[in-house]
Amino acid sequence: MERVHGIGGYFLRASDPGALSAWYRDCLGLDADDNGLWHQEAGATVFAAFESETDYFGSLDQQAMLNFRVRDLDAMLAQLRAKGANVAEKTQDMEGVGRFGWVTDPEGNRVELWQPA
Repeated sequence: MERVHGIGGYFLRASDPGALSAWYRDCLGLDADDNGLWHQEAGATVFAAFESETDYFGSLDQQAMLNFRVRDLDAMLAQLRAKGANVAEKTQDMEGVGRFGWVTDPEGNRVELWQPA
């Protein structure tokens, strides 16, 4: 059986695609080229389905949530706050999994940040 071997892309609708791309570059350090190509570091990727009524993604209108791996969650959240980003106050620790924090991008998409254990 043929099967997928990685995520090839994640696509977002935006009222201002250029500004949203700049936010991801300037706030999260996502250094994609002009075509959106980004060479990420190797590491684990989680694929999980959630109940339709979950509030984990923030708004019930949001159907999917992007999760980025980070080395230092506290430093990333401080960096985002310094740039005026909408950062959730709480973080979550999951034993054996890691630490999680969240930021909402300028288009209202909640993004999860994960510092693996």
